Amino acid sequence: MTFMAVNHVLIGISGGIAAYKVCEVVSSLAKRGVEVRVILTRSAAEFVTPLTFATLSRQPAYTDADFWQPINGRPLHIELAEWADVFLLAPVTANTLAKLAYGMADNLLTNTVLASSCPILFAPAMNTTMWLQPTVQENWQKLLKDSRYTAIAPTDGILACDAVGTGRMAEPEIILEYLESFLFTQGKRDLQGKKILVNAGGTREFIDPVRFIGNPSTGKQGIAIAKAAIHRGATVTLITTSNSPLPMGEAPPSVRVVRTSAEMHQVMLEEFPFADITIAAAAVGDVRSKITSDRKLPKSELPLNLELEYIPDIVADLSKRKRPDQILVGFAAQTGTEQEVMVAAKDKLIRKGLDAIAANAVNSSQTGFGTDTNQATFINKDGKFLSTPLCSKLELAHRLLDFLL
Repeated sequence: MTFMAVNHVLIGISGGIAAYKVCEVVSSLAKRGVEVRVILTRSAAEFVTPLTFATLSRQPAYTDADFWQPINGRPLHIELAEWADVFLLAPVTANTLAKLAYGMADNLLTNTVLASSCPILFAPAMNTTMWLQPTVQENWQKLLKDSRYTAIAPTDGILACDAVGTGRMAEPEIILEYLESFLFTQGKRDLQGKKILVNAGGTREFIDPVRFIGNPSTGKQGIAIAKAAIHRGATVTLITTSNSPLPMGEAPPSVRVVRTSAEMHQVMLEEFPFADITIAAAAVGDVRSKITSDRKLPKSELPLNLELEYIPDIVADLSKRKRPDQILVGFAAQTGTEQEVMVAAKDKLIRKGLDAIAANAVNSSQTGFGTDTNQATFINKDGKFLSTPLCSKLELAHRLLDFLL
């Protein structure tokens, strides 16, 4: 994460076994220089002690016993509420979910929620049967309608009670990504109601079942774009060459895994008509072998002169089918000088009939394939452009979405 060091994150913990996962969240934030403060309910302190969170955050951890102990002469819940840039509630139990839905304030945590005005990120966790109760679902849906709240939906799996189903709190990595997005967007959900189609990863053009022509793309940037869109409330479809799980968000995303350019082309054509914004971040192959085998070829049978053919251009094909209300965005992964990268990107923008393009140099150890950071220049068809600083791929994704909106 590259833009969190000056921010204040307040974390409220309810009494569930998933409280142990929040230790990693607090530790990770503190190690990155983020100021973190923690509030525990009385039952939360039965699972993880306040001392643990105080040690991990390098700050005091507060409980109901501290309610009437002022900070700087001011009530504790007011001071904490005004201090926070983002309020993370994790885990949120059925009891706390009900209190939040109805504006109840009977402990330090819920009083601080009502006294705060910052965006709130909340991650429920409970037994599957409890989660599926109509009253719990009603409270869940009620909070989703509140613009201050953004949900990190529970996932499926084996729960602490040995039940199998929905109710697991999101993993720390997912929560940290949401926080990174929140601290950049301030919790805005400006893509609610929008359908975003993204492709990601490098295609493989097979010569036989074990040999292929490919490229080093890992799909990290495309996956980051899909995550950023989910964090902002979009309904997302990701077409990827790797099976990459996405956060559930408010609308469950669709992930379709492909291998070859032909498979990706077909699936993109199927999904494109439903998309408001399509971002083609995949590194699709340019050529493939004219002859392929359905069995592994012995070394002696491998052709030393491989006859190739061009692969149909997916983005150019989508451009021909684009409606006026759709936005189509491409990526230009180039090598060379900054000027050479820009010239190639502008050529692709015009030649392929795109609405915008992201030009990025891949001949750098910090912006090449497989890196966690990236830098790009965005250009639209009207000539507007924006260059980003070197940043995380999630931040770059948000900057691209801001450029398009």
